[in-house]
Formats: sequence, C-alpha cells, structure tokens
Amino acid sequence: MQSALKQFSSALPFTIVLLVFATNVHAQPATPQLPAPPPMRFVTHDDRSQLTSAKDAKARVRLTIELADAHLTHMEQLTSQKDFERAQEALGNYLGLIEDVMRYVGGITQDKNSTRDLYRRLDIALRAQLPRLAVMRRDTPSEFSLHLKAAEEFVRNTRSEALDSFYGHTVLREAPAKKEDARDSSQDNKRP
Repeated sequence: MQSALKQFSSALPFTIVLLVFATNVHAQPATPQLPAPPPMRFVTHDDRSQLTSAKDAKARVRLTIELADAHLTHMEQLTSQKDFERAQEALGNYLGLIEDVMRYVGGITQDKNSTRDLYRRLDIALRAQLPRLAVMRRDTPSEFSLHLKAAEEFVRNTRSEALDSFYGHTVLREAPAKKEDARDSSQDNKRP
C-alpha cells in the first residue's frame, strides 16, 4: 500500500504540470485572420456570349455597362446579406467586365468621334458606380474591404484613362522641361 502511495505521490506533480501545460496551450490566442485572397477578374461565359453577339461597338459598350451594373447590384445584395465570399466573386466579374471594355475600346481606331463618345459613356457609368463601391466597402469586414478599396482605385484609374483618351486629341500638354526654362527666363527678366 505504501509503495502504491509513493507511486501516486511521485506521479502527482508530473500530472499537475501536464494539466497546467495543456490548459496553457488551449488558452493561447488563435492565429490572426489572414485577409481573403483577391477576387479573380474574369468575364463569365454567359457574359462573353452576350458581348460577342453585340452588333457594333456602341451596343457592346452599352451591354458591358449594363452587365457590370448587374454584377454590382448583385454584389450589393450579397453584401447586405453578409455573404462576403460570393460578393468577392461578383466583384471579380465586375472588374473583369471593366477591363474587357477598356481593352475593347482601346483597340478601336482612336481618331473617330464615335470612339470618343464610347469613352465618355464609360466615364459617366464609372462615375456613377464609384460611390456604390464606397458604400459597400464601409459595410464589409476588413479582410474583404481591402479588395473593395483596390477595386475603387482600379475604377478611378480606369475612369481617368477613359477621360484622358476622350480629351487626348484636344488638350495640349506642355513638356516639364519647357516649364523649367520658362521659369528661369522669367527670373532673369526680374533681375536688374
């Protein structure tokens, strides 16, 4: 009996240490949540088939804007339902359509007024969609909102590119070297 008691008393500190160690392992905080991967930008098969059936450039740009707006509306619905994973997929479809339309319009002859009108139509549509992205970003958790912020920046840059292409033939830009030369000559004239 004494030998059993000695074995129990010698095993007791080991058991206590083991229990303390086990509770410390479970009490450690979980690893921090990694951000969601960025959405893959692509045009769905259904959208692509609709776009290829468009008869001219104006119809294709109009259809692309309508499809992008539909994806944005779907994304807003998913965000309000707190289904952020599927909302990110819709964001990828939306961004894919915007990239596709810019490539398409960029491939058209730039000297025509109709091409300028397409850029202007795209600019107007993107200007209306930017606030909608900002509202969704505010309602989205941080691991997903960083992709919406990147999407806002992408749409803003695309809009700027469309505006630059729209005004590209009418605005004359001065080279930076000429500005510096003009500044130097104006300072020379002021000196006695």
